[in-house]
Amino acid sequence: MGLVIIFILVALLAAYGSFTALKNKNFLGVFFGVASLAVFGWFAIMTLIESGFPTGTH
Repeated sequence: MGLVIIFILVALLAAYGSFTALKNKNFLGVFFGVASLAVFGWFAIMTLIESGFPTGTH
């Protein structure tokens, strides 16, 4: 579950960086930010689907 959290945090930071780069008209930064968002977002979603949500330990 820790891996999913890290992937989601990196994807959120990539989204913020892409938005900031777009505001500053830095198109190379936008490209790499969107590419990072796509890759890490995909990994986060697929890791959640494959591993699932953790069950409670009762």
